[in-house]
Amino acid sequence: MTLENYKQKEKGKGKHASSTENRRLVWEYVIWPLILEVNRNYFTLQEYHKKRDMVCNEREIFPSKIAGGFVSLLVKGIVVREKNIYSIHYKLIPYMRKKTQLDYGTVIREINTKK
Repeated sequence: MTLENYKQKEKGKGKHASSTENRRLVWEYVIWPLILEVNRNYFTLQEYHKKRDMVCNEREIFPSKIAGGFVSLLVKGIVVREKNIYSIHYKLIPYMRKKTQLDYGTVIREINTKK
């Protein structure tokens, strides 16, 4: 999807919908592919930057849009920061082990369910 498509898509969206779209974008194009690539439930800031830059160049997306989505994932608790290491929520680790394509909707449902 090109930058023009994102601008057209976001025109009618409110603040909440736009934030959700940014989280979804970062999760599905940057964070989850990175987790599957490094094959562990955590990643470093350098690994994240490398993947983010690659996605920004391929999909013609501004890094600021991805940065907002990344911070939003941190606030939601989907990604957790400890010093220089970022890890995914513990309930998502079984999906990582199975190397499943994990969309944002499933992530939200999985994290918010009580077991």
